[in-house]
Amino acid sequence: MFLHSVNLGNLAFYVLMVFMATLGLWDVFFGFEENKCSMSYMFEYPEYQKIELPKKLAKRYPAYELYLYGEGSYAEEHKILPLTGIPVLFLPGNAGSYKQVRSIGSIALRKAEDIDFKYHFDFFSVNFNEELVALYGGSLQKQTKFVHECIKTILKLYKGQEFAPKSVTIIGHSMGGLVARALLTLKNFKQDLINLLVTQATPHIAPVMPLDRFITDFYMTVNNYWILNARDINLTTLSVAGGFRDYQVRSGLTFLPKLSHHTSALSVVSSAVPKTWVSTDHLSIVWCKQLQLTTVRAFFDLIDADTKQITENSKKKLSVLTHHFIRHPSKHFEENPAIISDLTGTSMWVPVKVSKWTYVAYNESDKIYFTFPLANHRKIYTHVYCQSTMLDTNSWIFGCINSTSMCRQGVDLSWKAELLPTIKSLTLRLQDYPSLSHLVVYVPSIHGIKFVVDCEFFKKEKRSIQLPVTHLFSFGLSSRKVVLNTSGLYYNIELLNFGQIYQAFKINVVSKCSAVKEEITSIYKLHIPWSYEDSLTIAQAPSNTEISLKLHIAQPENDSHVALLKMYTSSDCRYEVTVKTSFSQILGQVVRFHGGALPAYVVSSILLAYGGQLYSLFSTGYCLEYATILDKEAKPYKVDPFVIMTKFLLGYKWFKELWDTLLLPELEAIFLTSQSMCFPLVSLILFLFGTCTAYWSGLLSSASVRLLSSLWLALKRPSELPKDIKIISPDLPFLTIVLIIVSWTTCGALAILLSYLYYVFKIVHLQASLTTFKNSQPVNPKHSRRSEKKSNHHKDSIAHHLRLSANDAEDSLRMHSTVINLLTWIVLLSMPSLIYWLKNLRYYFKLTPDPCKPLAFILIPTMAILGNTYTVSIKSSKLLKTASQFPLPLAVGVIAFGSTHLYRVPCFVIIPLLLHALCNFM
Repeated sequence: MFLHSVNLGNLAFYVLMVFMATLGLWDVFFGFEENKCSMSYMFEYPEYQKIELPKKLAKRYPAYELYLYGEGSYAEEHKILPLTGIPVLFLPGNAGSYKQVRSIGSIALRKAEDIDFKYHFDFFSVNFNEELVALYGGSLQKQTKFVHECIKTILKLYKGQEFAPKSVTIIGHSMGGLVARALLTLKNFKQDLINLLVTQATPHIAPVMPLDRFITDFYMTVNNYWILNARDINLTTLSVAGGFRDYQVRSGLTFLPKLSHHTSALSVVSSAVPKTWVSTDHLSIVWCKQLQLTTVRAFFDLIDADTKQITENSKKKLSVLTHHFIRHPSKHFEENPAIISDLTGTSMWVPVKVSKWTYVAYNESDKIYFTFPLANHRKIYTHVYCQSTMLDTNSWIFGCINSTSMCRQGVDLSWKAELLPTIKSLTLRLQDYPSLSHLVVYVPSIHGIKFVVDCEFFKKEKRSIQLPVTHLFSFGLSSRKVVLNTSGLYYNIELLNFGQIYQAFKINVVSKCSAVKEEITSIYKLHIPWSYEDSLTIAQAPSNTEISLKLHIAQPENDSHVALLKMYTSSDCRYEVTVKTSFSQILGQVVRFHGGALPAYVVSSILLAYGGQLYSLFSTGYCLEYATILDKEAKPYKVDPFVIMTKFLLGYKWFKELWDTLLLPELEAIFLTSQSMCFPLVSLILFLFGTCTAYWSGLLSSASVRLLSSLWLALKRPSELPKDIKIISPDLPFLTIVLIIVSWTTCGALAILLSYLYYVFKIVHLQASLTTFKNSQPVNPKHSRRSEKKSNHHKDSIAHHLRLSANDAEDSLRMHSTVINLLTWIVLLSMPSLIYWLKNLRYYFKLTPDPCKPLAFILIPTMAILGNTYTVSIKSSKLLKTASQFPLPLAVGVIAFGSTHLYRVPCFVIIPLLLHALCNFM
């Protein structure tokens, strides 16, 4: 019956929407590179030693614990406290385990063994009982206070030691990173207790799914504190994101608030981290060997030789993190590197006068200095580029000042080089170094190792090529192409008009090489100058390589930089670069950045249909089918213009003052604009997706009710339609009181779920009664029509007795179908707190604080009454017209205030439901 009410055109539209949504979901969940992380392994059996906490603390936090990680002999030695190392505290995130500290703890232990335990780290980990803090924010403050107590407990373990630490380093995964930042908001917390904060895949900007107000309040408190006190916060912070593989926390959320950037804060995507160069998913970021090795190297470089603890020098901390996580010059970190180097010893000096030079080194017996005089090259070329496949950490390129052919000392330019997976490279603009007379490339004496060094001088305009990206609405049907015909080693492709998160493209790089015996490697680096989210692609030429081009962070309005495709190529190959729009990846960006708002758009569509049904009942006396009224009423022009107009008016001071006077919350569209997330047609796309979801969810709920009624008839004796309608049955007040008590003493979401099940039971029972009645009627259609007319006449004659006919029952079921859809979304949005409560039931019988308790107190009696409500009992109500007018403004309100604050959505839904219930009495 549900499908019969929709014409084929609408059905085709809903199928198309499913197809488009599937494309977007596929891009988010599968449209990324394979997992290239190497697994980290232990060499000895891991042990987690439980640290005994003070009795009062253990009693206050019975579900939380503190552990010390160890392996083998180290674990045995440190069972006898106190400790002598450098403390590091690991904080797991949502549903995270304290055992996730194993990877970095094991790698750090191996590193300490390599230096004979001159320095070593003690890794502690907090057991948060795998709480679902991303779904329920009521325990975030409790976790924060417990971590504060853990830090004080940890520092006491070093009491009396010669080099006792005064602070700890914190590594926070996911929500654990936010808890670490929240420490600074505690009244009695001393900032000096933390010397370094590293967060991994932590959503700093906003929660992924704001399902209760406690999460959003916690975020607001933390971010406001860090922004307002940015000048006073001297905590070096590093935030590492996982890239596109992490579909749980998109990388844009992990970048620390912009106003705190003048403090010691860095935000980077793992694909841009030197020696890592891989995207990680939400869990692998804690065990990815490449990333953990980089982190441990940074930790050891941060040690102060005098205190044998992490340095207190903020400048050095930022320098070390920049060296390891932003730009690695293929040299070991030095706090004050020697700029001038001695070029002495027995060696050959070979002058090179050509503009393009290659040297293959193999079994070199002597050191060789190749010198490039710059005077003549300055007249013709603007830049010089050099690269070496020798990936050691020694200096390899220098600049001589006022020299003729050789120099005893040179400026070490190796610090300006950049490490890439297969080469280290250096690009210099000649006019920036007017005092240099020669460029010197050093080739050491080696045995058994073969490597290649290349240098070339070039003009910038011949190697910087502009490639405008295709239009958003070209849908991949058109493309733009550049051909690199010159035999250069390095090119910059400037990707013009690319800087918004809703843009997504596919870049194809085709390399064609002349006959060469050896394997040729090319590197394509996508460089985003306004954020550290670069990504690298390694290709073996000749090849056809596809690169995805999309952003985590939109280009700021005041930023004029251009995104670049840096190509490290071979002189034996020719390259062709093509860019075209990727429609599926655009849909992926919509889902990635706005998928969390979909429930609000679904509910908005259902509310519009609900209002249409109530008005149909008021004006015609009967209810239209859910699918029919959804197609008629759920139109984006009924919602979006009001939101757009309000956003426009808020630009005027008088309207903004009036808005603030009325204590109205911030418009969601303004928040999205501030995050550069409000792009063209996104609201329309989401509304269409929401309507499609509302349609299919209606189909599912209708089918579910029919299936359950069939099961009911199979298991139970057929029931009859109720002869007399009773709005308040004898057991209804008792049931309502019991459920309210359940809500008060346990969990509000549990009471809401039980009320919902009661409501569904009533509807299933009504459907079963109607089916029984229809099956008992004569098959003769003429007789059926006469019976129906007689039934209607009989109903009109005794309407004051409110007897229920088959038509009334069908009408009521149509209305209940829509109400079930609305209630289902309320239940789904309240489920996280119920799941949290069930998981912690052995520790706490009552959920405190409970985000659903106020909602439950109103919703329980409302659902109880609606379960006994029939259209015949409300169609003559004086309140029905008012009730039918409310869903439209509330549908607008859901989009205006609930798309990024989902916990507000039930508040808008409950108002028309309450009015509907009151129609029985007015």
